[in-house]
Amino acid sequence: MEASDLAHLAVVIPVYNESGNILETLDSLYEKVQTPKTVYLIYDFDEDSTLPPVKKNLSRYPGLSFIKNKYGKGALNAIKTGLEETGEDAVLVTMADGSDDYAAVDQMYQKIKKGAAVVAGSRYMRGGRQIGGPFIKGSLSRLAGLSAYYLSGIGTHDLSNSFRMYKRDLLDKIKIESTGGFELATELTVKAYLAGYKVDEVPTTWVDRAEGKSRFKLFKWLPGYLKWYLRLLFSLPHKIPRS
Repeated sequence: MEASDLAHLAVVIPVYNESGNILETLDSLYEKVQTPKTVYLIYDFDEDSTLPPVKKNLSRYPGLSFIKNKYGKGALNAIKTGLEETGEDAVLVTMADGSDDYAAVDQMYQKIKKGAAVVAGSRYMRGGRQIGGPFIKGSLSRLAGLSAYYLSGIGTHDLSNSFRMYKRDLLDKIKIESTGGFELATELTVKAYLAGYKVDEVPTTWVDRAEGKSRFKLFKWLPGYLKWYLRLLFSLPHKIPRS
């Protein structure tokens, strides 16, 4: 499919008891994103507290659908489900906690239309920033992103942010190996770059969640991020098979 043929966007949002954040997140998404879109909430279980407030206010969110996680609980499995069960030409992954900057989405989509396979919402490029969050997590993320950018030439300063957009062609051709945590975005970005796809970025502002508790487990999931960081630095571009 040619870049000019892209006409629609899937927005995949994994949710887990986000009743305190979800309406504000959806309001911001629908207000700021002008690109034609279908929004998918990916949930683990029917009793998830996220679902009732959304269903009660469904008329505010045209094009919103619910998909049950088919791989078992967890954000990574929910994202995998969303990537596979949606059919749009581009897919945006974003969190339900209100941390992501939806003012960047239309620009991300334009870069997909112009040929990028991955477009990262970048906290660490010029114009991007991060507000709040654990100091150690933020420091390691920034160090990994900037060092990967300058040492490998990959097209983003932010290797770990889950807020990014993917072209369907990439998702159809690259097999996902990640099994836990949030390192899926890093895996897909590294594999895309090593397979010769274009990786791009737009500046974004990430703001730590105002409600609820993050499920990010730094030290449990760090080996997964490290695996793909090292794969990037010690592999030659265009040597990862596309299927």
